[in-house]
Amino acid sequence: EPLTPRSFSWNHAEGACESCGGLGETLQFQPELLVPDPTKSVKKGAIKPWRLGSKQMIIKRNAILKQLAEQLPFDPDLPWDELPEELREQILHGTGERLFSFKLKGGNSKPEMLPFHGVLADLENTRRTSSSDGLRARLMAYQTSSPCAQCRGRRLRAESLSVLIEGASIADFLDLSLTQACSFVQRLEKSPKFAAVSDAVRGLSSRLKFLNEVGLSYLTLNRCYSTLSGGEAQRVRLATQLGMSLVGVVYILDEPSIGLHPLDNRRLIHTLSGLRDRGNSVIVVEHDADTMRAADHLIELGPGAGSEGGSLIYAGSPESSFTSKSSYSGSFLSGKDAVQKEAKTLEPGQEWLKVIGAKENNLKTIDAHFPVGLLTAVCGMSGSGKSTLVNDILAKAAAFRLNRAKTIPGKHTKIEGLGSFSSVVQVNQDPIGRSPRSNPATYTKLFDQLRDLFTKCSLAKIRGYKRSRFSFNVSGGRCERCKGDGMIKLDMQFMADVYSECPSCQGKRYNRETLDIRFKGYSISDVLEMSVQDALNVFNKQPRIYEKLKTLSDVGLGYIKIGQPATTLSGGEAQRIKLALELSKRQQGETLYILDEPTTGLHWLDVQRLLDLLFRLRDAGNTIIVIEHDLDVIRCADWIVELGPEGGESGGELVYAGSAAEFQLGVATPTQQCL
Repeated sequence: EPLTPRSFSWNHAEGACESCGGLGETLQFQPELLVPDPTKSVKKGAIKPWRLGSKQMIIKRNAILKQLAEQLPFDPDLPWDELPEELREQILHGTGERLFSFKLKGGNSKPEMLPFHGVLADLENTRRTSSSDGLRARLMAYQTSSPCAQCRGRRLRAESLSVLIEGASIADFLDLSLTQACSFVQRLEKSPKFAAVSDAVRGLSSRLKFLNEVGLSYLTLNRCYSTLSGGEAQRVRLATQLGMSLVGVVYILDEPSIGLHPLDNRRLIHTLSGLRDRGNSVIVVEHDADTMRAADHLIELGPGAGSEGGSLIYAGSPESSFTSKSSYSGSFLSGKDAVQKEAKTLEPGQEWLKVIGAKENNLKTIDAHFPVGLLTAVCGMSGSGKSTLVNDILAKAAAFRLNRAKTIPGKHTKIEGLGSFSSVVQVNQDPIGRSPRSNPATYTKLFDQLRDLFTKCSLAKIRGYKRSRFSFNVSGGRCERCKGDGMIKLDMQFMADVYSECPSCQGKRYNRETLDIRFKGYSISDVLEMSVQDALNVFNKQPRIYEKLKTLSDVGLGYIKIGQPATTLSGGEAQRIKLALELSKRQQGETLYILDEPTTGLHWLDVQRLLDLLFRLRDAGNTIIVIEHDLDVIRCADWIVELGPEGGESGGELVYAGSAAEFQLGVATPTQQCL
């Protein structure tokens, strides 16, 4: 059968691996997840998924374990983590060809000589043969995505992977970083053997060149699109535009510098200048100082955020903003003002959190040490391995150990020092909710306190209203026509759905009787429409409510509405709401906080506010690790860990670990050169 272009695509049956369908990974049971509590014994249910299923199934498995304990033998009352390693392996993975005398049928039936294939094999068989969708869904909690055994994560069938160009299959080529792929294609361009396909080689070369130009040289070609940051995805689309060489086009970019090291950012600015020089107009929404200084014209909106903003406070050249009294950014651009460290710099003590032998992705078996009780900034070039070290290894291992999360950390030898912590909190930019019904009030539990307050109003007491009356998620107090949404969805068949204001409640979400209950003249609907700053004035005599609102204001979110749908919040706003929730809790200390680029989308004044809050958390006895490119945050940290020296395969090494004061004196690393 002749090969066609489809033979090299995992989106078509001709090319996709038969086992995984071209996904490159399959769901497999993980030994680490099967025993969530190793202090339990086999008899007491250490092997958690073997307690799932029908009563008959559970009785049969208990009988197998009892008879295994007699014949292997082992003590079923001994905690799992005290059993010898070899015995645990045999229970989970089976005993090979060895036969056991199992009596699994009732009555006077004789025992049968049967092999024991292990818990993992039994669970996989149950998942495959069970007719219960519910059981399969519950078993998924003990599975993680693992590389497909047949194609080893390469997605394509063996015939497609057997076609080699200069000794490399298409999967080998896609494994290369953009820099390496450019070098490979340049060799093909120079070789006379590929003259017949020179057009294809030239087209490939130019596309790779554009991706490199926008600062993505550290990415591999097979990187999953969903794992790209907003800035990276935007730069991929920008590379597509560069390839078109259009003139007279208006390009609009929203913070393309997200996730970029300052050195990579300079290359991006050069690319944007090239688009302008070609005869295009480029409009960039940005907080990055280098991009602002490189602009021809600067427009600044303000003076505040939300209801306090919306005015044009400056328009002109970046240089003129340096001395402008109306511009809030000019003084920072000129260097006259800067983010300051208001807290005292602490020195490392005796306790350290150590990641030993980290070798996931591009990490070169490194040892990274983080001082307990300090704020550590992890920096380095884009793609140098920061997220792999902190998010994929440290955060997952800490969540697995401290929070009993079902996560498998990346490859490493061991982690020391987790005994210093009682819990780990990862404050990322994931949405606080997938539904418009979720909002800052519901996420921070502020809504519960507001509902309690409204039930104490005199009219609510007379009518006997309970707190559920003031929820828009249950019937009783909500408007039943829109089910508490405030909007009516109109299905437009083949067009996008259209939403219109509910004619019954006029978008207020509640019925008339519920809206009769007022606190200081405001109904529950009015309160949800208030900004945090306005609500502070209304609830200044309600300590518990005021405290929650104050923390939201402290993280720079005074402008958002209390009931603003979660789907309309940016990643940076969602991250700060999570931070506000943590700050509103009673601080016990001994918590490990991990933040991934928390300054994304923040002005200098907001960065200052955020840093003050992080040091508040630190001073309460917590440890904070921040992945960051922002030079102000790096400069203000207590301790700095830098990975590099470059991105991709040229990165993954520890190039600096020490205090911020010493870091600012050197010029050896890329970040030191920028500082």
